[in-house]
Amino acid sequence: MSNSELPIPRADWGLFFDIDGTLLEIAPTPDAVIVGEKVLAVLQNLRDATGGAVALVSGRALDRIDQLFAPLRLPASGLHGLEMRFGSGEFRRPPPPTEGFMCMRQALSDFASTHPGLLLEDKGQSMAMHYRLAPELESETRTQVEKMIGKWGEGYSLLVGKMVFEVKPAHTDKGQVIEAFMASEPFAGRCPVYVGDDVTDEDAFAVVNRLGGHSIHVGPTLSTRANYMVQDVSHLLDWLSEVVTRINSQTS
Repeated sequence: MSNSELPIPRADWGLFFDIDGTLLEIAPTPDAVIVGEKVLAVLQNLRDATGGAVALVSGRALDRIDQLFAPLRLPASGLHGLEMRFGSGEFRRPPPPTEGFMCMRQALSDFASTHPGLLLEDKGQSMAMHYRLAPELESETRTQVEKMIGKWGEGYSLLVGKMVFEVKPAHTDKGQVIEAFMASEPFAGRCPVYVGDDVTDEDAFAVVNRLGGHSIHVGPTLSTRANYMVQDVSHLLDWLSEVVTRINSQTS
């Protein structure tokens, strides 16, 4: 789908972005991503054009999000909704991890250490087992993660993403994040626009659709709740530059 087929920008939009695979190209490991000047400029210009109604919604921890996008400090949600920083500056912090979570973390760390190519990303309150560098281990890795959740993971669930299996607290998702942001300033009363690329974004797509907003999927997919699609990260950033221009022309 070409950019011309994306929704017509409006000054009353509230914009929400997943990070990896959406604003940033996916890298071999989570720490290898590159945040270019174009991304920072687009986000800052969107924030200025919308009166601050731009938020980042990610499975990454909030502290890591701030490190990546410094000096920008946007409203943001980390760990799939466990952490939130609202436009007012108010924080929502998660409870400490359970003893069962710590047992799972140790067991999966041991598993990763004996299987070259696997990377366990410890996010403090959740963890992600990446197998991008060892795709042949997908089935064995999923079996191990599910086994650990079954043994110690009461209150936790498996989240399947692109080349990653994530263990996170149950009953939190990106759809709930959108609902929370939309009930707060500066997003309240605006038209929500959510942009994402993975199955972890589908809950957010569903909520945005229900609220009468626009859901946009980045990259090819066989199945999505999103109403629009954009080819890749580069095309998205080009379109977002157009969005800034269109919104500024409506408010000048």
